[in-house]
Amino acid sequence: MGRTITIDPVTRIEGHAKISIHLDANGAVQEARFHVGEFRGFEAFCLGRPFTEMTAITARICGICPVSHLLAAAHAGDQLLAVSIPPAAERLRRLLNLAQIIQSHALSFFHLSSPDFLLGWECEPARRNLFGLIAADPDLARGGIRLRQFGQTVIERLAGRKIHPSWVLPGGVRTPLPTEQREAIKAALPEALAITRTALDRFKQLLDHQLSEELSVFGHFPSLFLALGRSDGLWETNSCTPCSGLQVMASDGTRLADQVPADQVERIIGEAVEPWSYLKSPYYRPLGPIEGTYRVGPLARLNLCQRIGTPQADRELLELRQRAGPVVIASFHYHLARLIEILACLEQIDQLLDDPLTIATRVRHRASLNCHEAVGVSEAPRGTLFHHYRVDANGLIEHVNLIIATGQNNRAMNRTITQIAQHYLKAGQLSEALLNRVEAGIRCFDPCLSCSTHAAGQMPLQVGLIAADGTLLQQINRP
Repeated sequence: MGRTITIDPVTRIEGHAKISIHLDANGAVQEARFHVGEFRGFEAFCLGRPFTEMTAITARICGICPVSHLLAAAHAGDQLLAVSIPPAAERLRRLLNLAQIIQSHALSFFHLSSPDFLLGWECEPARRNLFGLIAADPDLARGGIRLRQFGQTVIERLAGRKIHPSWVLPGGVRTPLPTEQREAIKAALPEALAITRTALDRFKQLLDHQLSEELSVFGHFPSLFLALGRSDGLWETNSCTPCSGLQVMASDGTRLADQVPADQVERIIGEAVEPWSYLKSPYYRPLGPIEGTYRVGPLARLNLCQRIGTPQADRELLELRQRAGPVVIASFHYHLARLIEILACLEQIDQLLDDPLTIATRVRHRASLNCHEAVGVSEAPRGTLFHHYRVDANGLIEHVNLIIATGQNNRAMNRTITQIAQHYLKAGQLSEALLNRVEAGIRCFDPCLSCSTHAAGQMPLQVGLIAADGTLLQQINRP
């Protein structure tokens, strides 16, 4: 007789979800599923709105990564206006996205995930959190807080406020970068770089001495990878660059798609719907829903680029490939990839601030509606984000489709938690370490369910072991 273990909801992620682990009659794991049950429907209530409002509306999807939606919506708006934004606006948008990646990656690594591998899987839940990390390692915890603060402050200095800024718009940005704000950002860079170097060194030591099993079990499987890329092979986060396009690569390094324009996204990406989740399951269309499973985010971006283009980050990228191979397939390496991307972002910010075009005063091109359909794309912290709009002759939205990074990782997340559960679940018995490891498999991908299903709320945890006839065999509650 089969049984089901339910983790509802998953803790230390952004949004609400649950995990169900299905056991066969012998107590072995058949499969695990990541369920997302909330739905707010941004795609529906944007209908009828002017496309010029989409930056402000879609940024409200999420308080953690509003910048990502701003940039994707603005990029779609640029295409509907049929304008190329000024060079200064391209650089300022890039700066904004780099700052967004820093603050989001810092939140993921230091606040949400590091308590697992720094305090230990067996540590009780009441202490395995940011406050427990502050007590155990105050310098590292304080550094994580300061690093996230740096990213948020850069966003504020550029766009006027940290959350839901209205600075980016179709055609460019609203205002240039004042010299005093540029100097203030530069002055804060050395501390942020030092914090990042310390965290990188600390985490690599853990990988070398304590986390080898996690590397082989936490989502270690071949898949495709998708990200924006440049024709010169450089790491890319910005869709406004003329030489950037979508790239898809197999785990053996084979390039399946190269420099695909964003407006052809439907040619390479299909979307499957599962009856047990509101989270869509995008896939690489030429290979179908299963063989076409792909991953996005920091690991995909680092796999797809030939080099990052900054000295410290390029050394870390080379070391990552020496550690894990030319194409890194272990999902636990998402954590290391985030730290490398933070380093890359800091170095690129420094370079951009020294570029005279960054402080040029022409930052917006104005035009009227010239096209009726567009796809905006941005590399969000969690992966490639698509905004597909279709408008009528008056510029009112007739169709919206948002393909979110977390959804694109959906099949990979399900495969990851199945692999973890199969490895750690013994004789159908629950344990604190097992539950946390299963959840941590999801945290590797840093899902943002506010973006994907627009969920919010408190996150207590109740785990039940339920027999096939519905009998509750065992239950564990967390406040």
